[in-house]
Amino acid sequence: MIVRLKSNLLVITAESPEQQETLISWSKQFDGHAFVLQVQDAQTVRLISRGSEADACREPINVTSRSPIREIQLISNFAHTPFELDGISYGSVEAFWQSLKFPNHDQRIQVAPLFGKEAMRAGSDANCSSTFEYGGNTIRVGTYDHWQLMKKACLAKFSQHDEAKAALLCTGQRPLVHLTRTDSRTIPGVIMADIWMRVRHRLAHPREQET
Repeated sequence: MIVRLKSNLLVITAESPEQQETLISWSKQFDGHAFVLQVQDAQTVRLISRGSEADACREPINVTSRSPIREIQLISNFAHTPFELDGISYGSVEAFWQSLKFPNHDQRIQVAPLFGKEAMRAGSDANCSSTFEYGGNTIRVGTYDHWQLMKKACLAKFSQHDEAKAALLCTGQRPLVHLTRTDSRTIPGVIMADIWMRVRHRLAHPREQET
């Protein structure tokens, strides 16, 4: 094979059908990968794959229900990913979040099975309040304690729903973001993304929880 070095570019050209077959096979395996160059000696340099460019460069993943990738949709709060939390069965994390707006237990139960936009719209019927009750505690809306409930719901979801858990763990170490048309006032996108990444780390490293 012929190797040509140019500025910011290395070109490999096959000289025979056999080499062409080898080059095509290799290219298919490492297409889209990021490589690091290491100098072995005065005569040899090595190119080592660091995995796909997106993973190696830790490109952020925007998690929304509008994502064209189904696995990313499963991570979003709108996804139909049934789970149980504190004795109540929820159809989605969004249903849990919206149900907190209602002071009446029966109203919360009605919202619990919902998912998607239906779950989001359910909260619009609730009376606005700066606090709510949960588990015998009074919690102020949009505070750390409020966000901790969201983290608790997300941990329940990803622990109980295998497909959603697999989708979250498949994002590896890539940063997660939550960029939407209108950011939430009670749980901004940066907080939501941080919750997903904290839950991901906890699920990926369960032994850390034992110490």
